[in-house]
Amino acid sequence: MKLNVKSFALTCSIFWGFCLFFITWWMIAFGAGPDDLAFVGKIYRGYSVSAVGSFIGLAWALVDGLIGGAIFAWLYNLISARLP
Repeated sequence: MKLNVKSFALTCSIFWGFCLFFITWWMIAFGAGPDDLAFVGKIYRGYSVSAVGSFIGLAWALVDGLIGGAIFAWLYNLISARLP
């Protein structure tokens, strides 16, 4: 089975972007400390557990998910084509 690279990348992008967005708002709503997602702020410049930070994280995660999904689908297609 061959994966459509563009479709898979877009799906990963949307999934990861909105997961990070909703996790951030969940932490804001239920009073989790800003240190709980501090590791994400080290990866995504400008991200913090705040309203503005959730949109910055969404933008970074959309780009990151798109690139990661495209690489994964491309590698999957490359490896599955070589297997009998």
